[in-house]
Amino acid sequence: MKFFRALTFCSSIFLVGCVSSLKDRVEPNKEFRVNAYWAQDTLAKANHAFRKVNRMTPVIHENLIIIGNAYDGLVAYDKETKYEKWRIPIDLGVEASAISVSDFLFIGSNNGKMYSIDLSKGVEVWAFDTKSEIVAEPLLQDGILYFVSGSQSLYALDASTGKQLWVHNRQETSNIMTVRGGSKPAFKDGLIYAGFSDGTLVALNAKTGTEQWEVSLNRNTRFRDIDASPVFDGDFIYINSYDDHLYCIAKSDGQIIWESPIGGFSTPLVTSEVVYVTSSRGEIAALDKKSGQEKWKYSSKNGILTDPLAYEDLIVTGESRGKLLFLQKDSGAIVNSFEPGRGVFSKPSLEGDRFYFISGEGNIYGLKAYYDTKSSIYYLK
Repeated sequence: MKFFRALTFCSSIFLVGCVSSLKDRVEPNKEFRVNAYWAQDTLAKANHAFRKVNRMTPVIHENLIIIGNAYDGLVAYDKETKYEKWRIPIDLGVEASAISVSDFLFIGSNNGKMYSIDLSKGVEVWAFDTKSEIVAEPLLQDGILYFVSGSQSLYALDASTGKQLWVHNRQETSNIMTVRGGSKPAFKDGLIYAGFSDGTLVALNAKTGTEQWEVSLNRNTRFRDIDASPVFDGDFIYINSYDDHLYCIAKSDGQIIWESPIGGFSTPLVTSEVVYVTSSRGEIAALDKKSGQEKWKYSSKNGILTDPLAYEDLIVTGESRGKLLFLQKDSGAIVNSFEPGRGVFSKPSLEGDRFYFISGEGNIYGLKAYYDTKSSIYYLK
């Protein structure tokens, strides 16, 4: 009897040891899941006219999610309940993405006005009229709001009052075919950098608007636009251009270091070793940051792609006539996607594992995206 108990005890140890050993050797399966938990029509009333472009990136501010559509203006939802908190009608709607600082939102509109909005009350603080549509995201730096208008003028306003401090005007571009868009300015070491539809990248003194240098990057005979925001990395600037090229240039004087034949209107994503960029031909590519050499490329058949967004070991981008795509960073392989209908022009906002974006139809979506890890051996699950 004692022998039998001892044998049972040893067998139990052996089995536990086997299971433990198996667990150590089993590589769990990682399945990436995307679940929609919220969808809401953002329009105040149904649209029965022609479709417009909805491309604003939602703004997450405390307990609010703020989104604008290209038809009737801005709306804020409670992040937890999803109930509408307030709505601000804006003639001709908004397409430009916005920035929020403290309790204030700054956003340009299709009617040519730049607005300051009190987020706690949902009311307009001030409006500055440029007489030309604004589809570019503004930049707030040291109390000054910088933005590019549709007339290719770079404005600097006092953010608290909306008073104009200075303006930089480019040459007349009416004889040049341009793409509807605009560059979000960038700030570095006292200078403001912005791209324009005449194909130039310009560096200006942030306080006075005095030009420091400019470089002509895009000499395309058809479209010359530089609608992407400059991205800084050390002594270099990475900028996308509508001549289907991505440029790496010196921050000090604009000298071109290298250029890659993959480019468009989107702002590139720069990491420690790789630059991720989407093109006007519906491609997304990973490029070596030092040389511009291609590491991988994925081509979509569903329109152009939005600005790339990093999430864990993935890159997220939307198709203008298709889905929101989730691709592996190291290979470009698609691990999952989400179909909202009518495409995605909006770069998503990310909070934890929650994504928010507006679809081409004007619906805002909330997605939860995560890895579901399971063992490949059923009895170890």
